[in-house]
Amino acid sequence: MKLWRLTRAPFVALDGSGPEKHGARWTSPGLPVVNFASEPGLAVLVVLRYLPRDLTGIDRDYVLGWTEVDAVPERLPFVADQAEKRRLGDDWLRSGRSLLAAVQSAVLPEADIVLLNPGHAGAASVPPLTIRPFDFAQTLSLPQGG
Repeated sequence: MKLWRLTRAPFVALDGSGPEKHGARWTSPGLPVVNFASEPGLAVLVVLRYLPRDLTGIDRDYVLGWTEVDAVPERLPFVADQAEKRRLGDDWLRSGRSLLAAVQSAVLPEADIVLLNPGHAGAASVPPLTIRPFDFAQTLSLPQGG
């Protein structure tokens, strides 16, 4: 399964340290998790959702990356309540029962957010991201002269 991630260059490691410090939509602080998207466009949309509408001054070290994981994700139910989301994600992480869990994206319901448990024994075999630079200004600019 090919999984996608848009992140800043200093954070390409698949260790889950960011969500461990701050928490994430599906997990509480104190629990490492790596968030992926099932599609590259979804990875972009998720990050874009949290950036200011005027992209002037945003960080310029974003990279779009992907990795291949030989595992089928466990399906977690989509729930709207934030506390329930974190309870489901925390329970899944703590159980260690699967390397991956998939949840329907709130940004693009036709695609999935895929969570990777870096504490699972299978995490050691996940290859690092293959990356390329990503520039929001270039991506979102309209072509000249159509």
